[in-house]
Amino acid sequence: MTARHILVVDDEPDIRVLVKEILEDEGFDVATAENAAAARDARRQRRPDLVLLDIWMPDTDGISLLKEWSVDGHVDVPVIMMSGHGTVETAVEATRLGAYDFIEKPLSIAKLLITIQRALETADLQQENLGLRRGAIPVAEPIGRSRLMEQLRASTVRLAPHKTAVFITGESGAGKEVLARYLHQHSPRAGNPFVAVGVAGLARENPDAELFGTEVDGHVTYGSLEQANGGSLFLKDIADMDLSTQARLLSALEQQSMLRVGGREPVSIDVRIIAATRRDLQLEVAAGRFRDDLYYHLNVVPLHIPSLHDRIEDLDELLAHYLDYFVRSEGLPRRDISPAAKARMRDYAWPGNVRELRNLVQRLLILGNTDTIEGFEVSSALGLRPSQEPEVVPPGFDLPLREARERFEKGYLEYQLTLFEGSVSRVAEKVGIERTHLYRKLRSLGIDPRHIKDAARD
Repeated sequence: MTARHILVVDDEPDIRVLVKEILEDEGFDVATAENAAAARDARRQRRPDLVLLDIWMPDTDGISLLKEWSVDGHVDVPVIMMSGHGTVETAVEATRLGAYDFIEKPLSIAKLLITIQRALETADLQQENLGLRRGAIPVAEPIGRSRLMEQLRASTVRLAPHKTAVFITGESGAGKEVLARYLHQHSPRAGNPFVAVGVAGLARENPDAELFGTEVDGHVTYGSLEQANGGSLFLKDIADMDLSTQARLLSALEQQSMLRVGGREPVSIDVRIIAATRRDLQLEVAAGRFRDDLYYHLNVVPLHIPSLHDRIEDLDELLAHYLDYFVRSEGLPRRDISPAAKARMRDYAWPGNVRELRNLVQRLLILGNTDTIEGFEVSSALGLRPSQEPEVVPPGFDLPLREARERFEKGYLEYQLTLFEGSVSRVAEKVGIERTHLYRKLRSLGIDPRHIKDAARD
């Protein structure tokens, strides 16, 4: 696992050496730069996870350098400014340009370490929030106690410690990103970034820029591969990647280095690739739409996540999770789920899998105005026509013919006897059965006309 990489920029050699030694003792990987030119070069060679930047330097001051790296008041890595002659105006300007914090010299080592830790945690949280806005589900692990899910979690935990690429297959909405995050959290890379990229959403005019970054006139923009350095890169919809990008990705993975778009010198990377698709990649290879060499590189260890339909026994646990989640996170009113509603959910095919179930729960909580979710609400929310609804079996229709006939005859004759106050002769006349035969029929069915007659008199 690659340690978090920190760039220390300061023109005072004693400070650079001291900070470098302290941070290395704390387990960080540290690079140093004595001026702005060296800082630009170090940042070009490798993306830092954090920058400690001195304000006063001989060539270009730290505020000017921060301005170069800032886009609309945002810097792509956390920057902590350092100065022994800082002013309120300087601190305000640094914050406006996107600096995380401003600390004064002489440095308090304890404060420095705390600030670094908080800055890294904030950066990780921002990355996580970005993933959530793109649709990631806040689930710690794949939910379900079915045999299929128990086996899947066990296989994932066994694979996690290894660096090898992992290939996840499954239907759309089955939870491939949840499984990828679970794999990352159980790996030695858990403390480093997890970056998710939807390949289908890459800019068609220049998809390589988003993956590999750009380098134009000394200005560097980091792509997803560098953002995930030391951690895991999750490539969703890998089958949608165009052939030229596939070739570039394969080269980067084989050489563990890459060129940014417009760059001239290779940049080292240490990234675990987790790829996923809902399509049959072997068919894509056969059709010439996906490179066979990249397929074999990615498909070292395959994991298949089953559809919700194939593990419908997990429905109750998934429902409980999403009910709790939306009540807790969105303040929606809690509602119980009736047996009829659950029955209709179990009989539904779930083409959208877990994602569709999640959306259904949210919709039912938002639109409902009773304490219980009923079956008709589920049918309406899922757009089921009456012919699509689960079949309701009439009473007795699930019995063998002889037992069903006897049950009907008993109920029928008891009704007729009650109607005629227990008079067998009148019932025989009404139903068209000879009285002696009717007596035998009543005895075989366990019906005593006297009890019915006595009840009628009372």
